[in-house]
Amino acid sequence: MSKNIIITGTSRGIGFELVKKFSKEGHRVLALSRNEIPIKNLALSNVSCFSFDLNDKNAYAKVKAFVKKEWTHVDVLINNAGALLNKPFSETSIIDFEKVYTTNVFGVSELTRTVLPFMKQGAHVVTVSSMGGVQGSMKFPGLAAYSSSKAAVITLTELLAEEYKDSGISFNVLALGAVQTEMLEEAFPGYQAPITAIEMADYMFDFSLNGNKYYNGKMLQVSNSTP
Repeated sequence: MSKNIIITGTSRGIGFELVKKFSKEGHRVLALSRNEIPIKNLALSNVSCFSFDLNDKNAYAKVKAFVKKEWTHVDVLINNAGALLNKPFSETSIIDFEKVYTTNVFGVSELTRTVLPFMKQGAHVVTVSSMGGVQGSMKFPGLAAYSSSKAAVITLTELLAEEYKDSGISFNVLALGAVQTEMLEEAFPGYQAPITAIEMADYMFDFSLNGNKYYNGKMLQVSNSTP
């Protein structure tokens, strides 16, 4: 049965692969990213996209209007977009922290709040965190802002699951280990991750559709190593 899926951070990496996977399996997708061109170029009939910036307070109204007009309800929200900063803590400013938290925490919170009124029993909110938010970024110093923001969405997910437990809507968070994406290469040139973006997208595709049968309010460590 075809479902309505919203995914953020879709211009590259895991998000881009997720859009292709959901589309191929016949689901309807709203792909959200600041750069909508890569998805537009795919020209997939069951995929809609427009430029969306989690930092833009006015952008959320566009999502609300789209769902109201085109779908009426949302089955799955995947909070995949993330901002990564690699800088020694001593050199990190409050502005740096604000930028990372606005995308990784406040944006996740605001988009979830925007979409929730369109969700019903059986719906699933999946948020992407990081192993760095679970046990500190052991291999990668310089991620104080990033990893602490990824820890915040773990607790946020647990709180939402509790607050909405009578609604039948599930909230889970995936703490990913290193995945070979453009973002990883930019942050840590030359580092080779054990998992590709396509492999992780395959896992997340299945989890977002079926994981809520087994989990709610849970953080799953999706990693075959430490961060």
